[in-house]
Amino acid sequence: MTRVLCIGDIMLDVTAVVGAPIRQGVETRAVISTHGGGAAANVASWLAVNGTPSHLIARVGDDAAGQTVIAELHKYGVEHSQTIVPGVGTGVVIVLVDALGERTMFPDSGANSGLSLADLPSLDGFTAVYLSGYPLVNPKSRDGALAILHAVRERGLTVIFDPSTVGVLLEVGLNQVREWLTMVDVVILNEEEAHFLSGKNNPVEAAAELLKSTPLVVIKRGSNGALAQSREAALVQIPAVDVDVVDTTGAGDAFAAGFIQAWINKNRLLESLHNGATFAARCVATVGARPLI
Repeated sequence: MTRVLCIGDIMLDVTAVVGAPIRQGVETRAVISTHGGGAAANVASWLAVNGTPSHLIARVGDDAAGQTVIAELHKYGVEHSQTIVPGVGTGVVIVLVDALGERTMFPDSGANSGLSLADLPSLDGFTAVYLSGYPLVNPKSRDGALAILHAVRERGLTVIFDPSTVGVLLEVGLNQVREWLTMVDVVILNEEEAHFLSGKNNPVEAAAELLKSTPLVVIKRGSNGALAQSREAALVQIPAVDVDVVDTTGAGDAFAAGFIQAWINKNRLLESLHNGATFAARCVATVGARPLI
């Protein structure tokens, strides 16, 4: 049976769905809720709920938020190596969702900072590794994340990398991120990230450029669907699933989980893209980044 190790952040999302334009300095009514979040934790949850065992490296604070997000992992059936960091709060993200479902995020990494090789469980039984870009971008976690990456590469595990948002990538610079791409087997990213890393505006040209660095490129295109290409096969594209969008938070993580689930089992690009799009459509139809169970 396939089993996926997920490396990255676990967060508490505080989501405010705002139905009107935000007016600076005055109250704007919103519907507020809390949810589990963090890219790696989201991917692990979508995998586990859909039948693919997952294990999350999780670091939380010794606080109520930490207890909440760990309890949610148990609900989803996610295995985890729990590290409680005293004196530091659990990571929190403030998420503002507008009337079109588009989200704006304000993250505080909290206890996620400081990831190290000591957090890595035994690699026996794992088929693949999902690595979020957030611990690589975070200077307090970068050395530890790179040590983990080297360890899983030495074991010959397939590494799937999601670089994270351009706003975060700008903190480390283009050359550094391109170097990371040469260390992974699959990169899953959105159009903005693909443009930033490749220098190409056209997603097809961007995929071709990124293939010079990594063997398989998957580009999420939102309402325009997705595309993928490997060095050994022709480019494939799919349309998006038609769905009423409520909240786009976590859509990329859900897509990644769907793609990974299909890819590590059958290695079929088109089927994997469709599975990713199906998971993403389920995610954007509800508030929050995690699956409904």
